[in-house]
Amino acid sequence: MSTPVGPYTPIVRGGDLLYTSGQIGIAGGALVDGGLENELRRAFVNLREVLSSANASLSDVIKTTVFLADIDDYAEMNRIYMQEFGDHRPARSAVAVAALPLGARVEIEAIASI
Repeated sequence: MSTPVGPYTPIVRGGDLLYTSGQIGIAGGALVDGGLENELRRAFVNLREVLSSANASLSDVIKTTVFLADIDDYAEMNRIYMQEFGDHRPARSAVAVAALPLGARVEIEAIASI
């Protein structure tokens, strides 16, 4: 699991729910190169690792929030997001933000039911 870039816990259990902190495309302490697709794919790797640490998976996710540094990336994010989740469709919000940690283009957080 990637080391958090701030003073927070990557995943917290509250009853039957797991709340993940936002995941960006970080590997080895640095943001991956290659733009939105590489960042989002790596963010999903990180999300899977965080969920796995609590014996959960993407199929347990019931809600996500996706933060985009550029709303013009929305269509590409949707394409990648659908590939990563397959037929599973959790509820989702997607919002544009002024900036993300380490200059990331995308961040994803999730709530899972276990």
